Amino acid sequence: MTAEPAEDFVQLLTPQGRRIEHPTFSYDGDEDAVRSALRQMVLARRFDTEATALQRKGELGLWASSLGQEAAQVGSAAVLRAPDEAVPSYREHAVALGLGVDPVDMLKTFRGTAMIDWDSRATRCHLYSFVIGTQTLHAVGMAMGMQRDGLVGNPDPADNGAAIVYFGDGATSQGDVSESFVFAASYKAPVVLFCQNNQWAISEPISLQSTIPLYRRSEGFGVPGVRVDGNDVLAVQAVTQWAMERARRGDGPTFIEAFTYRMGAHTTSDDPTKYRERAEEQSWRERDPIERVRLYLRDRDALDDAFENDLAAEADELAERVRAGCAALPEPRFEDLFANVYADTPAALAEQRAGYLAYEASFSDPEVSA
Repeated sequence: MTAEPAEDFVQLLTPQGRRIEHPTFSYDGDEDAVRSALRQMVLARRFDTEATALQRKGELGLWASSLGQEAAQVGSAAVLRAPDEAVPSYREHAVALGLGVDPVDMLKTFRGTAMIDWDSRATRCHLYSFVIGTQTLHAVGMAMGMQRDGLVGNPDPADNGAAIVYFGDGATSQGDVSESFVFAASYKAPVVLFCQNNQWAISEPISLQSTIPLYRRSEGFGVPGVRVDGNDVLAVQAVTQWAMERARRGDGPTFIEAFTYRMGAHTTSDDPTKYRERAEEQSWRERDPIERVRLYLRDRDALDDAFENDLAAEADELAERVRAGCAALPEPRFEDLFANVYADTPAALAEQRAGYLAYEASFSDPEVSA
């Protein structure tokens, strides 16, 4: 079984949909904002479900599901604005969707038709990182650059920005992550280190990753840490808002541990039934991030069947567009493998490219084929 959260766990909305108070953090959004968060979580889950189905049908080579982690992602992304920068790993589908990344673009790498190529300048959502933990160093470097570009600590809050980087509990065992904490603390970098503790690093439970709650590990680096209910979208937004504002002011980094759960497999190549108990999974289904928001809004008569029906129709339209878009992705061209390696292609690489293309063309020559 997974560990239970600490007593200072930040929660504003219980699994039963009841609002509670916290002495430090509060959510200041209205019911329209909560409905918007519900919409984003539902659409993100439908996209994730559709991508998983596409992989099962052989349309994708692999998929890393975000099932169950929608609140952690939607809540944290909700507070981002220009000139903030988001640096994901490979599971932050709701973050990417929330920042305007086209869902079909998110499928390209998993289908093997292209490298990740969405416009990170326009969306402020940087490209997925598949090497565990490396993106934390990238984000700290970006934050230090923002610091030196005068985007931190200005009198007008609108002129300030910060970076937020996403990683999992398994990544905290990587040296790159520890190094990122060192640099972030030493230079008071404007960065929020956002860990989605989904309890399992593939088949390794969090109890083998850390003997103390993860959020407390940041104290050794001089970085304040907060543990929040990662299935509570209101609490996640409140805590992330505080941490981002702190970074933008120039007060330095913050580590957020979003205590959540990976309800699906690590990726579609994984079988969690070999290492997880059904009772554990069931206990987390009862903390579903989407259902608790529904319960809250229904209890306040702020959610009706018309909204739910419209949302279901929107989710169906998204799924249809994803299916069609995936099938229509163009096959990669062999020569493009050489195109983006150098700004000015060296002669040796150009010669190698010509040789490979000639070899490829030989297969269409009837005399050579014979």
